[in-house]
Amino acid sequence: MSPARTPEKGLFEDSASRPLAARLRPQHLSDVVGQDHLLGAEGPIGRMVAARRLSSMILWGPPGCGKTTIARLLAETTDLHFEPLSAVFSGVADLRKIFDAAQKRRVGGQGTLLFVDEIHRFNRAQQDSFLPYVEDGTVVLVGATTENPSFELNGALLSRAQVFVLNRLDEPALETLVQRAEATLGKKLPLDADARGSLKAMADGDGRFIFNLAEELGSLPEGTMLDTAGLMATVQRRAPLYDKSQEGHYNLISALHKSVRGSDVDAALYWLARMLVGGEHPIYIARRVARMASEDIGLADPQALPIALAAWEAYERLGSPEGDLALAQAVIYLATAPKSNAAYVAFGKAQKAAKESGSLMPPMHAVNAPTKLMRELGYSEGYVYDPNTEDGFSGLDYFPENLPRRRFYEPIERGFEREIKKRLDYWQKLRDAK
Repeated sequence: MSPARTPEKGLFEDSASRPLAARLRPQHLSDVVGQDHLLGAEGPIGRMVAARRLSSMILWGPPGCGKTTIARLLAETTDLHFEPLSAVFSGVADLRKIFDAAQKRRVGGQGTLLFVDEIHRFNRAQQDSFLPYVEDGTVVLVGATTENPSFELNGALLSRAQVFVLNRLDEPALETLVQRAEATLGKKLPLDADARGSLKAMADGDGRFIFNLAEELGSLPEGTMLDTAGLMATVQRRAPLYDKSQEGHYNLISALHKSVRGSDVDAALYWLARMLVGGEHPIYIARRVARMASEDIGLADPQALPIALAAWEAYERLGSPEGDLALAQAVIYLATAPKSNAAYVAFGKAQKAAKESGSLMPPMHAVNAPTKLMRELGYSEGYVYDPNTEDGFSGLDYFPENLPRRRFYEPIERGFEREIKKRLDYWQKLRDAK
């Protein structure tokens, strides 16, 4: 592991006064942790650096995983002028100045690496302004985003830049950063083994955040030793990253839904808790739980939907935190219930048939005849009241006359649908006999 180089100090600047995260910012690509799949000798960025030919790219990853550092080091490694820009504080006028300066540098023989932090904050028109300069090589664009580029960036821009996904820093990568922090501070962090693990969990994959925590712990009095409870009391714990309006919202509800569908009750409870801790509105979760009951369980357990609706109502009456338990109870019931999408599939087939068949008239025996004229025209003729028959089943065909019978609903051999299948088979036997 290469030691981090201390940047040159200004006349009145004490490097020790700078934040630990700034002092330990990697000075070589080999110092960057957790991104070997991109930066290693066989990684796509590693191969570009070896060939000294960078193409424009979008770095997509969570906060604190090294996006800005990688962009800066790419510029240094390839002798490109590094031009950083934040999409939050910049507009088209700023871009024009940068492009003009880049064109002048290009005439002088030097290229420009334009790093745009939070590039997803630029609107579509602003993103379009990059295109000619990226296309003709005036700038090598390196954009950083925490949001899914597929949703946030123009297709034209994405076609001119490779998207690289950076990993959330895992436990070994965070341990490496803790050790670097300890080397710079000149002492071990005052944590027992469990608390050290909790520190890395609290960082939530964010390298910058773990340096800030380490710096705070390094300032504690000599002789301090913290367990996990002491650690929690000493540093402010942040909530897990979760943006209710962005991709995290959809990722977590997808994980909850698929855990329920996959009958993984413990994982389902985990994702439910993650959403609630992250601040998701419980009513949104309640609506999705009701959908799960119909879509993935249906008549395999007819109680699933009433329980989901009861949990929704209980939450509306109780609120948080008491009502959260009702949602958890519903999630447990749904995750452990037999699964069937037969009703979901059947309704989809019926909708397709309805769209294809047009405005076909119901058969005469299926319509009412409230007037004399309608009776004279044959409305309701031939209708049989099923409860009055010997089997409670007349066997009449209720499809339109010009639409052959179709079988939309195919119950499965699980849960209550096994009983429904027996009934359908029995009625079909009677229908065939008639």
